[in-house]
Amino acid sequence: MSRTDAPPLPEPLRVPVADSHTHLDMQDGTVEEGLARAAAVNVTAVVQVGCDVEGSRWAAATAAAQPSVHASVALHPNEAPRIVHGDPEGSARQGVREPGGKAALDEALAEIDALAALGHVRGVGETGLDRFRTGPEGMAAQEESFRAHIEIAKRHGKALVIHDRDAHADVLRILADAGAPERTVFHCYSGDADMARICAAAGYFMSFAGNVTFKNAQPLRDALAVAPTELVLVETDAPFLTPAPYRGRPNAPYLIPVTLRAMAEVRGTDEDTLASAIYDNTARAFDF
Repeated sequence: MSRTDAPPLPEPLRVPVADSHTHLDMQDGTVEEGLARAAAVNVTAVVQVGCDVEGSRWAAATAAAQPSVHASVALHPNEAPRIVHGDPEGSARQGVREPGGKAALDEALAEIDALAALGHVRGVGETGLDRFRTGPEGMAAQEESFRAHIEIAKRHGKALVIHDRDAHADVLRILADAGAPERTVFHCYSGDADMARICAAAGYFMSFAGNVTFKNAQPLRDALAVAPTELVLVETDAPFLTPAPYRGRPNAPYLIPVTLRAMAEVRGTDEDTLASAIYDNTARAFDF
């Protein structure tokens, strides 16, 4: 079997659970097919996350059409520098872009603000900071965008969905300085146990993805072990971060049971109890 083949459906969960962060627009097959596979294993709700204006429009439209889909809208942290400074290289998914300056960023943020006002949009994100892909020249635009998203989330009473890559201290600093929204979610939580205690004290949700199953991810498992049950979420970030033993193959919401069972083992609890708590937490975080 090729490593590019979709993994098989896992044994269904007995208790429904929600995928707190996925990208259906980047996955193979139709939305309906993806949701049907998820429902077959008792993943009954997903949060579809936008990363740019076009993707955020798509997320909002999909949530309006599909009762089990809830939208989150934003400019990804790496999108803001592309808007301001341009992207002469482009990528397979995102083409070459001319510099637009602050005016273009303001225009894009205004569109996110308008989408965030919609009732079926439940979150603002993924936003935050990314030191991995954005160099020093792009950090001012990234931070300006992050602060704007924080204000948008607070203005509309929506959850804030954080992308934090190699930027823990600065993300926490900006949240404290700007004043975090009432509901703040660290998507694909990547900190250690000490940071988990800081997040817990602030009431931030921590969403764990398939990388919690990776052999080299002991710090993540240590964080999961100390995170309060009422602040723990689960996600795929599909099509990325496919859990072991399927790492390297396409991820999708139907693989949530694989990650959830690994999480239950780390926490020393049964999967039914954890699934029930996570569904309630996700519904509370995203107000659905």
